[in-house]
Amino acid sequence: MHIAVSGNIGSGKTTLTIKLAKHYGWNAELEAVENNPYLADFYEDMKRWSFHLQVYFLNSRFNQIKRIRDSGQSVIQDRTIYEDAYIFAANLHKSKMISDRDYENYLNLFHSMINFVKPPDLLVYLKADIPKLVGQIEKRGRHYENSIRIDYLKNLNAHYEDWISNYDKGKLLVVDVNDLDFVAHPEDFSSIVERIDREIYGLFA
Repeated sequence: MHIAVSGNIGSGKTTLTIKLAKHYGWNAELEAVENNPYLADFYEDMKRWSFHLQVYFLNSRFNQIKRIRDSGQSVIQDRTIYEDAYIFAANLHKSKMISDRDYENYLNLFHSMINFVKPPDLLVYLKADIPKLVGQIEKRGRHYENSIRIDYLKNLNAHYEDWISNYDKGKLLVVDVNDLDFVAHPEDFSSIVERIDREIYGLFA
């Protein structure tokens, strides 16, 4: 079983991924954030470092997918390779942070990789509005995220809504997390697990 958790920066993806992995006793594949050599530079100067960052994430995600496939074990994945291309790279290109030439190069690389990628059995999308995202980002206190602009988060949310509304690669579960706190309130986490269980058992039905 391969479940992927998707959502904007600050939506709670990583936390939910870790909690779900513990609950089900499955492996967690987390996003390469803490030791990412480009992330801090990117938030300081997006235009200069956007292409480098996106290629790093794309390569990291592709290697994740290979590990998932080779492991033969059930996995919860923090973010998908589709988000790298359809959300983050697309948004940076639209915002003129990635040039046409670099974006075309990036997409060629993505399309070469995607031929070897099997979609997750279930995609869980954490839907969150801007106040929720900002609150979560401030709470976790990563210094390099202090410079994230509200309009950047808004643009990403718009890309997410477009992508999710057209997602056709497999089962999809949309979880509105605006009024949930699945860390502080066990009942909120239980409600998410119940919904995932229904989807999982549906896969085996």
